[in-house]
Amino acid sequence: MALILNLETATTNCSVSLAKDGKVISIKEFDSANYSHAEQLHNYIKEVLREASFSLQDIAAVAVSKGPGSYTGLRIGVSAAKGLCFSLDVRLISIPTLESMARQLNVPQEHLIIPVLDARRMEVYSAVYDRDWQEIRSTEAEIITEVSFQSYIATNTVHVIGSGAEKCRGVLDHPNVIFDTAVVPSAREMAHLSQKKFEASDFENIAYFEPFYLKNFILQNKKT
Repeated sequence: MALILNLETATTNCSVSLAKDGKVISIKEFDSANYSHAEQLHNYIKEVLREASFSLQDIAAVAVSKGPGSYTGLRIGVSAAKGLCFSLDVRLISIPTLESMARQLNVPQEHLIIPVLDARRMEVYSAVYDRDWQEIRSTEAEIITEVSFQSYIATNTVHVIGSGAEKCRGVLDHPNVIFDTAVVPSAREMAHLSQKKFEASDFENIAYFEPFYLKNFILQNKKT
C-alpha cells in the first residue's frame, strides 16, 4: 500500500489530499484570494490524516505541486514538503501544476486543453495537452496577443482553463475557444500522478529540489 500526502499551494487554492494507491481518501482545500497557505497548510495536513485515521508515520511519500505559480505559494508548499520528507525519511515527488489542472477536464476526441495561470499584466503561464492529458506543448510564459495559440485554435476546439482564462477571453476571439475560469489547481488531481511517479521511483532530491518558478521571464526595457 502506498499512502501519499499531496500538497497544492501554487495558486490561491490551499489544497491537501491523502491518497492510497492513487485514490483520494481525504481532502481539505480552500480557495481564497488572501492566500491563506501559511496559516492553513499544516492544519489541513493534520485534518486529512485524522479524517482518514492515519498518522504522518504511515505515509510513504510527499508530493508537491512544483509550479509554475505564485512565488510565495510555491515556497510555502515546497518548504513544508521538504520538512516532512526530511523528518519522516520519506520520498519527495513533484507534480507539474498545469498538468494536474488539465486532468480536471474530460473532453471529446480532437479537443485540446490549455491551462493558463495569471501572471503579470497580459502575461500567463501555459501548456497544451491533448484529450488524454499528454503534453503536446511544454510550459511557457508568454504575453497573450491575438495570435496566441492560433496553431491549435485554427484546427481544434480548445478549452482555455484557469485563472488566466479571463485575460485570454478579452483577446482571443474565435468560436473554437471555450473558456473556464473556475478551474484551480487541486490536490485531488495530484493523487493519480503522484502514484504513477511513486511506482516508477521518480523522486526528487530533497536537498536540491526547487520549484519551477518561470520568474523574470520578460525583459523589461529600462527607462533612461
